[in-house]
Formats: sequence, structure tokens, C-alpha cells
Amino acid sequence: MHANDSISDGQPEPPVDAAEAADAGEHPEPAVEPAVEPAVPVRRRPRGRTTLIIAAAAALGIAGGIATGYGVQAGRAPTPLAALSQPGLAYPGKALPAGKAPDPLPASQDRRVRTDGDLRKLIVPRPKGWQEDKSLTALTQDGWLGVENYALDFESEDYMFSDLLDQGIRRVAGAAWKKGEYRTGAVSLVQFRSGAAAAAHAEDQRSYMPEKKSAGNEGTALKGSAEGRYYLFPAEREAGYLPFYQARAIFSRGDVMVDIHIFDSAPISKKDIRTLAERQLERL
Repeated sequence: MHANDSISDGQPEPPVDAAEAADAGEHPEPAVEPAVEPAVPVRRRPRGRTTLIIAAAAALGIAGGIATGYGVQAGRAPTPLAALSQPGLAYPGKALPAGKAPDPLPASQDRRVRTDGDLRKLIVPRPKGWQEDKSLTALTQDGWLGVENYALDFESEDYMFSDLLDQGIRRVAGAAWKKGEYRTGAVSLVQFRSGAAAAAHAEDQRSYMPEKKSAGNEGTALKGSAEGRYYLFPAEREAGYLPFYQARAIFSRGDVMVDIHIFDSAPISKKDIRTLAERQLERL
């Protein structure tokens, strides 16, 4: 120990610079990196809590908006209501002078007057040589046919009954005749509360006529009717039975839809169904 050396007082010595250590001929000790503590995971905010916060903010915003709106409305002057009577909307604007008013439409031209009466009287008269077919008129009550009985002629009886009620059917008048041993005919006047419903029902029936299980053809246009058509069906043949022929006419006039059928074991001519349909059209 040299005389200039002193005893350490226990305080740590300052670190020796690497360069100085090199000069002194000593190798520097590697620096120790400080320990890194693991990051604490951040918890996700519960979705329910976020939703509640947003909902509460929205509710407060709506409540504030309503309160503001009521406040603004309360401060405004009341808006006067329109007069209950508005003669300016009447038509015509000015009354016609006496003696120049048009005459009422005659009953012969007013279809509503005709069809609002006894609908049975508008059925075409029984063709010459035909007789009443009581087997077919058994469902009628003095010429009137219930909607449920009219629906029996269709494959989907329940659907047709419900559909007719939805379309606003009013009443059905019908007649049935027979000629000879096998020829029969039937006419149905189906009245609705609107002409549009009558036309729609007629169109529904015409829509499936071209199908193979029906008439299998487009039919022939009925003269005097915008959309009316009549059809001849192909004969149905089955061993042990007479052939079955059918003809049908479908059209509408005003609020009345007309459905005419002819059945026979012998061929039916176009003239037979056309003549009956044209005569019925004239009655309406």
C-alpha cells in the first residue's frame, strides 16, 4: 500500500470510461440492459356499456330537441285553420242558367240504372227449343245463386270463394237450360261493386283458357266486346263413355261479368256459343 493511497469510505466509485479502461489496459465490462417489465393488457370496454352510453346520449338529444321544438312552437302565433266550406272547389265553377242544364242520361244508356235493378231480368231469354234444366237450377233460389254455390264450379272452391269476397262481389244471377237428351247450357251474371273487379274476374278466367287442360286455344274475339272471347274445347273421350264437348264464353260489361257454358255429347259449333254470347251482351 502506497502512502498516497487512502482507505475507501464505502461510497461507490464512478464508472470508468471504456476509453480510459483501454488506455489502462483493461477490458470493458459489457453494459447491462435494464429489465423491461411486461406490458399490462388493456381491458376492452364492455359492448353493453358502450351501447348504453350511446343510447343515453341519443335519448338526451331527442328529449332536448323535442323540448326546443315545443318551446319554439309555443312562441309562434297560432295558424288559422282553413274554412270548412270551400265553394271554390265545386264543379262546375258557375251554375248553368236555367233551361241549359243537360238532361239526365236516359235509362236505356245508363248501364248502372239497368244493372242496379233486377239482375235476373238481364239474363238472355231461353233459346228456342230449350227447356229449363231443373237439375242445374236446384242450387239457385228463384234465379239467384249464392256466392258459395257459384264457387262450387271451380277447382279451388275455398280460394275462389275468398277471392270473390275480396273483389267485392255483390250478387250472382243464373239460369240453366237443356235441349234434347244431352245438350245443356248455363248462364251466370256475376255482379261486382266496381267495373274494374268485374273485368279482373273475367280476365282471370280467360287467362288459363289457352292451357292444355282447358280449351287449349286463344279463343275467338266476341264482336261488340273489348276483351270478350269464346272458346271450343277439344272432345274428352274415355272408354265406355260418350264423348264430352264443351264451349265457353267469357266477357264483362260494366260491373257485370258474364260466364256462359254449353255442354253436349255431340260437337258444338262456334255459331251456337257465339250467338248466345252476342245476345247476352246486347242485354247488358
